[in-house]
Amino acid sequence: MADKIGIIGLGYVGLPLAAAFGRLGPVVGFDINPGRIAALKQGEDETRETTPEELAAAHHLQVTDAAADLAQCNIYIVTVPTPVDESHRPDLGPLKRASETVGALLKPGDLVIYESTVYPGATEEDCVPILEAQSGLVFNRDFTVGYSPERINPGDKQRRLADVVKVTSGSTPQTADRVDALYRQVVTAGTHRAPSIRVAEAAKVIENSQRDINIALINELAMIFNRMGIDTEAVLKAAGSKWNFLPFRPGLVGGHCIGVDPYYLTHKAESLGYHPDILLAGRRLNDGMGTYVAQQMVKAMMQQGCATPEARVLIMGLTFKENCPDLRNTRVIDVVRGLEGFGLQVDVHDPLADPAEVAREYGFDTVAQPKAGTYDGVILAVAHDVFKDLSAAQIRSFGRDGAILYDLKYILTEDEADLRL
Repeated sequence: MADKIGIIGLGYVGLPLAAAFGRLGPVVGFDINPGRIAALKQGEDETRETTPEELAAAHHLQVTDAAADLAQCNIYIVTVPTPVDESHRPDLGPLKRASETVGALLKPGDLVIYESTVYPGATEEDCVPILEAQSGLVFNRDFTVGYSPERINPGDKQRRLADVVKVTSGSTPQTADRVDALYRQVVTAGTHRAPSIRVAEAAKVIENSQRDINIALINELAMIFNRMGIDTEAVLKAAGSKWNFLPFRPGLVGGHCIGVDPYYLTHKAESLGYHPDILLAGRRLNDGMGTYVAQQMVKAMMQQGCATPEARVLIMGLTFKENCPDLRNTRVIDVVRGLEGFGLQVDVHDPLADPAEVAREYGFDTVAQPKAGTYDGVILAVAHDVFKDLSAAQIRSFGRDGAILYDLKYILTEDEADLRL
């Protein structure tokens, strides 16, 4: 039997994968969102990760919201989100529901591959029992499992699916070979075969934990240098002249990876009786940056005499990163709430964010086009190219005379902005 691949979850991770495999052979892409499926059938990807041309080239791809359409597949790849709840505890709900869907369809000889970020052990301890219970089959006798963590970088047009080395693993040596060979068909950068599923899971979860800690360090340095009256960017450029200085920058740490993945590792560590001081310290510091930014802005406005009850601030950018429409776990919202907590009026302008999604998730309407001369403060929060194309004078034109311009992303020079992180 020729392989027929079923991909469960057609978001930022699943759709590029489905399109890539869909150029080579039969693929069924499944998503529980009917609206998403309808848009994809029209060749439209709201995430902007897959172009209409790439979708059109995936001649063997069928997209559906009917799980029954997956029944003839023999390889299932699960690419659903793995978020955290309000208490920062891992939410495996989507992963478990996807496992139930696949388990109900499993046949002897089938292979299930997970790409969702989890803590070490989750695939075999949390997902496999569901597959067995739903199918009545026995793990590693009737079906096998692989794990190949996603490495999608939303909005990055230079490092896409085919361009980033793929970590692969399997529940048996033969399965590991099969998983590795499968991904080598679509990942030209090659693969790295991990010795076990748990190693592959751990490798994924520390990739973003490492970045989180490094950014936390730079954020703390920025707070120190701000108290000293030293420009942080100038310090980092000077230090960056040494060959082994890592080029991290301060900022808001959100999204569905860096701001989430460390909590999966800390959860597992604490369940084993170990308290991870450094990981949690980094998370606390980064989670507090939105409040810090709001406080800095209000302080500067007070010194300028414009922090009145009628004062209005414009925030440019709401998505979690530049040139990406993804609003998941954006920490810009912390700046919005922080300023509102001081009694200021806040408008948000982001041409990449879906206004309906913003209203649904955060309860306010975005501003389609800011009105000149309206604001007492302007915060450049996200480095979209559309904002980079504006001059400092154009950005300042949104503000009244004496308005504070706060640049979180070093879009402007030190002389052009009143505040920088």
